[in-house]
Amino acid sequence: LQMKTLLGSQSLWDIVEKGFQEPEEDEDQSVAEIATLEKTRVKDKSALYFLYNAVDESGFEKIANAASSKEAWKILEVAHKGNHRVRQIRLQTLRGEFECLKMEDKERVSEYITQVEKLANQLGRNGEPMSASRIVEKILRSLTDDFESIACVIEESKDLSILSVEELAGSLEAHEQRRRKMKDTLDQALQAQLDLNETRNTQGRRSGGQGRGDHGGRGKGRGDHGGSQPRSEVECYKCGKLGHYAKECRSANCYNYEKSEAELDSGCLNNSI
Repeated sequence: LQMKTLLGSQSLWDIVEKGFQEPEEDEDQSVAEIATLEKTRVKDKSALYFLYNAVDESGFEKIANAASSKEAWKILEVAHKGNHRVRQIRLQTLRGEFECLKMEDKERVSEYITQVEKLANQLGRNGEPMSASRIVEKILRSLTDDFESIACVIEESKDLSILSVEELAGSLEAHEQRRRKMKDTLDQALQAQLDLNETRNTQGRRSGGQGRGDHGGRGKGRGDHGGSQPRSEVECYKCGKLGHYAKECRSANCYNYEKSEAELDSGCLNNSI
């Protein structure tokens, strides 16, 4: 395809495609016909020169003995495309790839459309041109689930027989950008909520520290039964066990073992004085 474009830019593709026929030696020609023939020969040699420079060493060996640019082009065409049987096998392979091609979940829609067009161009170069409407239909039916809604809208509101691939790509890319923006907004909101929850948890841990005071931790004391602390968490500051206050303690480890509460209170008062 690139070689065709180069030859066309030099006004040489016609001579390569159609070729020319050398007149018989004894054929009478006018001066104008001879001048035209000379120009045609020059164009043919120029085209042949471009072909020589466009191929590698192995390609040059194939066309070195070609008498005209048309003959050289045919040789190269067969060498690159193969014979009829080889071309048929290549076409079958390309058809299978085209039909099985599907968009990946993390793939950009522009990248996927490029893949579809690339396969369509390969099919065209191998003798099976692909219409724009068929490419459009292939793209719409092989998108991911994220594009299901926009694909339905396009199918219902557009005439797919005249819809161009470029127009379809623009609609799909716009939809993709909107979805990406929405996802970014949701991710930011979720991250903000997580940060807020973490801040609250940190503040709660700081304000809910344990201690011997009236508010946090295990309560210790002789007889304060009030408060909201469960009795099972009350720790006797005499024996160190849970479930009772010091004045209720009957442990042999306590100095008030088997003493009355009055004696204990009196002793505590004297010690404080």
